[in-house]
Amino acid sequence: MGIYEIDGVVPVVHPEAFVHPEAVLIGDVIVGRGSYIGPLASLRGDFGRVVVGEGANVQDGCVMHSYPGADVTVEDEGHVGHAAVLHGCTVCSLALVGIGSVILDGAVVGPRSLVGAHSFVPAGFEVPEATLVAGSPARVIRPLDDQALAWKANGVKVYQDLARRSLATLRPATPLPEPDPDRRRIALDRGAVPLHELRSS
Repeated sequence: MGIYEIDGVVPVVHPEAFVHPEAVLIGDVIVGRGSYIGPLASLRGDFGRVVVGEGANVQDGCVMHSYPGADVTVEDEGHVGHAAVLHGCTVCSLALVGIGSVILDGAVVGPRSLVGAHSFVPAGFEVPEATLVAGSPARVIRPLDDQALAWKANGVKVYQDLARRSLATLRPATPLPEPDPDRRRIALDRGAVPLHELRSS
């Protein structure tokens, strides 16, 4: 695990959180109970504080950083998709930041809201609660319906389960030269599907 202190400040990781061994945490980083930090995530608390709340997830390749004296925060059960960049912003509880999005300083992604994939949320922008925003720059698209809110909440639970599974079973391994004849699949609840599939079923 890439855990580094700087200026005598050491990252804090709750024992029930999972931080992938190839993630990097530097300095003033606080990772809460039951949260998941994915491979190649970079949480740099070398200027300002980085906070990941309880049961939140920051997926592979994400970057969290801020200006000196500022915080970047993912509140309890916040959900940050692959390769997102968060700089000096706040992602509120049960909000989802879509894959590859960029959220800048002073922006607030409101509770239970959704930032569409590859969106750019400019500095100081406030995403209303339970709302979809998307685009570059992001704009309000519509309120989220009950199905989308339930889908997002389920995604948080899936990553909380992944944190537990990873703590219990993730280990370095030597690759096999070829697949076993009866290679098993990882068995998960099929409730974890893309929203467009859920809507079409």
